[in-house]
Amino acid sequence: MATPDSESFVRTFARGLAVIEVMGQRASRQTLGEIAEGVGLPRTAVRRFLMTLIDLVFVATDGKYYWLTPRVLRLGLSYLSSLPYWRDAQTTLEELSTRVRQSCALSVLDGSDIVYILRQHSKRILAMSPTLGSRLPAHVVSMGRVLLAGLPDDELDAYLQGATLQQLTSATLTDKAILRERILQARAQGYAWVDGELDESICGLAVPVRDKQGAVIAAINISLPAGQYTEGDAIQHYLPELRQAASHLRAAS
Repeated sequence: MATPDSESFVRTFARGLAVIEVMGQRASRQTLGEIAEGVGLPRTAVRRFLMTLIDLVFVATDGKYYWLTPRVLRLGLSYLSSLPYWRDAQTTLEELSTRVRQSCALSVLDGSDIVYILRQHSKRILAMSPTLGSRLPAHVVSMGRVLLAGLPDDELDAYLQGATLQQLTSATLTDKAILRERILQARAQGYAWVDGELDESICGLAVPVRDKQGAVIAAINISLPAGQYTEGDAIQHYLPELRQAASHLRAAS
């Protein structure tokens, strides 16, 4: 992998991508100064990147404000369409949500976060409702636990060493030794249950999605209102359905 100090690292290209990232993380319309502050680069340099992105129709401007155009979606959709199981994923989640009458989702690991790549909503209203592209800290959600459990030991060690375990609720695990135990437990049992660590009103049950070689490539979960299910109840009612859905996606990968 190229690093900022390696000969193969193209710093200008990396900075251009950083401009797109900052524009996507903040308000829909930003000034040159706001974007430059977010990227941490001089205004003159950021202006050149913006002019290039305007020429490529990834950015638009009214002379004062800049914003991303729908063409940026091509980048994300290219990633989704490259996933071997993507064609079957939406149908699989729709069928799962219909059977269990709960919201369910599919996510992948990106650094210390999970990223939602698909979500199917039920009629039940939850306090939090992540959408496509939403990012959540991996350590506080069930999908994050099974995705971390799928890492090789050295990568898991590196994650734990560098992770900042922010406490989001009174139930959030911030002790790295205990978190490691829970991750290894998820690896051994093939599922993870997390109750109220991201938001006190939500709990979740997740299983890994594997490719045909057995590597963990994604996670699928069911979100439940906290207080309505114990771990045992959730496992009894939903684990077989989750594993069936994950098996279907594995066959499609």
